[in-house]
Amino acid sequence: METIILLAPLFGAVVAGFGWRLIGEKGALALTTGLLFLSCLLSWIVFFGFDGATRHVTLMRFLESGTLDVTWGLRLDRLTAIMLIVVTTVSALVHLYSWGYMADDPEFDADEPYKARFFAYLSFFTFTMLALVTADNLLQMFFGWEGVGLASYLLIGFYFKKPSAGAAAIKAFVMNRVGDFGFLMAMFGLFYLAGSLDFDTIFAQAPEISQTTVAFLWRDWNAAEIVCFFLFVGAMGKSAQLFLHTWLPDAMEGPTPVSALIHAATMVTAGVFLLARMSPLFEYATEVKHFVVFIGATTAFFAATVGLVQNDIKRVIAYSTCSQLGYMFVAAGVGLYPVAMFHLFTHAFFKAMLFLGAGSVITAMHHEQDMRNYGGLRAKIPLTFWAMLIGTLAITGVGIPLTHIGFAGFLSKDAVIEGAWGAGAGYAYWMLIISAVFTAFYSWRLMFLTFWGAPRGDHHTHDHAHESPMVMLIPLGVLALGAVFAGMIWYNSFFGSEAGIASFFATESGAVSPALDHEVLEAAHHTPVLVTASPFIAMLIGFGTAWLFYIRDTGLPARMAARFGLLYRFLLNKWYFDEIYDLLFVRTTKGLGNFLWKKGDVKIIDGTVNGVALGIVPMLARLAGRMQSGYLFHYAFAMVIGLVVLMFWVVLAGGSQ
Repeated sequence: METIILLAPLFGAVVAGFGWRLIGEKGALALTTGLLFLSCLLSWIVFFGFDGATRHVTLMRFLESGTLDVTWGLRLDRLTAIMLIVVTTVSALVHLYSWGYMADDPEFDADEPYKARFFAYLSFFTFTMLALVTADNLLQMFFGWEGVGLASYLLIGFYFKKPSAGAAAIKAFVMNRVGDFGFLMAMFGLFYLAGSLDFDTIFAQAPEISQTTVAFLWRDWNAAEIVCFFLFVGAMGKSAQLFLHTWLPDAMEGPTPVSALIHAATMVTAGVFLLARMSPLFEYATEVKHFVVFIGATTAFFAATVGLVQNDIKRVIAYSTCSQLGYMFVAAGVGLYPVAMFHLFTHAFFKAMLFLGAGSVITAMHHEQDMRNYGGLRAKIPLTFWAMLIGTLAITGVGIPLTHIGFAGFLSKDAVIEGAWGAGAGYAYWMLIISAVFTAFYSWRLMFLTFWGAPRGDHHTHDHAHESPMVMLIPLGVLALGAVFAGMIWYNSFFGSEAGIASFFATESGAVSPALDHEVLEAAHHTPVLVTASPFIAMLIGFGTAWLFYIRDTGLPARMAARFGLLYRFLLNKWYFDEIYDLLFVRTTKGLGNFLWKKGDVKIIDGTVNGVALGIVPMLARLAGRMQSGYLFHYAFAMVIGLVVLMFWVVLAGGSQ
């Protein structure tokens, strides 16, 4: 069954991609979608049937070289089971949703087989993501890690006729290579230290690694600290943390279902999964964990501030994703890996639903994505409105304070914030609280601009706006169930008692670190009332401010932007990270390339080659030509001269001896 879960999407991708002419384009769509729903069904069976024992399923011998022996196998534990249902559920619903969204894409001609290609890419992505989360060793995980990078490149640049899409795909690919270098360095280090890339072997040697010192660059380092640092660099790239985040918003150039699948629920959470998987080692890297908390909290704040002023509906949700990933890393950094996975789990439902809901709005508005041209769409697309309202209630954390009753985000996000307080991470706690205020503001800003007020922009587009087909609305309804109930159902399993967490995750199997920080968990469960209620208070402040700006006094945003123009432009330009990177790296690299081209290639290399070819060689050829007179006595004379020179050289050589 586990093998079917992994290989069914690969089979669908290969057949749809290379054999769609045999089965037809609709046949390719039906095959890939059907296989994904099969994988989804089997994944839920695995999730509910997990008995607490880690299982290893060997598929084939993969790589043997010297002492490196890597087997392609599946690791099945609670952590894997969680990721299986997240990946396959979202992917299956995205496949179904794409039947409607990609039906008449304006970027392609009607006779182009773009749908078969799109569904093949979706299924290939799902296979590589499943290969990543089921990996039993670091090399297999790296194979899936690179595979999802390739799939994201293909999907982000799917609209290959648009220069902006191609540029975004290249940007994502290159930026992720930076993080992947960190992953590779960690792999090299762990193989050097443990003599293996197998997870169980590494976990067993984690205490010994933590007592080892390695020389790297200019000084000696604790082995666990340096390896975990490089692992986190890899996670930063894939999960779009601060400094390696700039690719994520641009990735919205791909079709909206791609955003829901890759950049909200699955690929970008791979970094969080990596930290949870390697948590037995991270528990010995205290300094790196502090760094993880700092970067996670700062990312949450940064992305939330930028999301305040974005006007593209997909970019608002993209920065929201970036911010929520920061929450997950804070939870992992304070040692509450189950809480990080809890927020990953719930976030997949409501964020995928928000992206798919945004796609429904975009379809209704004839692919208009600027929220300033929306307004008053509640009556036009009521089912989409209710779905996005549920997603907004979930992400902003609406629930009954001081209880375990509320939408999914209310329980998981509050657990992260309480964990930060329990760990004594004051900076992280306040950054997350401020981010919660901003999250509520930009989420309700999106809702108010889209569904309330008078229609803006092209009135013809508004008049012809209509609800999406059922094939697009059914996935929204299914995801809405997760956004409402996932937090309440699994709260105790992820953030309940220590015994309950240990039972759910079967920590003795190595699924999550056995060294779960008991003190942090205990402190998180006994936070002061004001701390426990603070995320709800933050949500109310954000909601009230958004209502004031976009319902009560709609002219206030423009006045505020004019009054605080410098700050507004700073946020609108995303803290100028792109401009800084362009100056430091892009222009510098182009300048170096131009110098090597004009001075090195053209002037030196071409000049030398051309000088030899056009000057010396013709001169020697003319000289040699003059010597070829055709007279026999000239050649005989040359032979005699040659013999005299040779004899002279022999005599001199003999005399010297």
